[in-house]
Amino acid sequence: MATLFDVVTVTSFVGLVIAFFQFSDREIRTLVYLMLSATVFAVANQVGNAGHFVLAAGLILAGIIFAALVIKR
Repeated sequence: MATLFDVVTVTSFVGLVIAFFQFSDREIRTLVYLMLSATVFAVANQVGNAGHFVLAAGLILAGIIFAALVIKR
């Protein structure tokens, strides 16, 4: 993990895994929604490493908010 975006996105992904197993109903539908959020984190990592810091930060924030809404329901 060489950049800040690597650390932030991997940490967010680990948070998704923990949230899925601890706070969700463990249904396939919830897993698919969280996979969408994980994909956003992967894209944000690539965008951040390419130098587009504002867009990457926005994607990370959107992924976290979406995951929180999925887990909360």
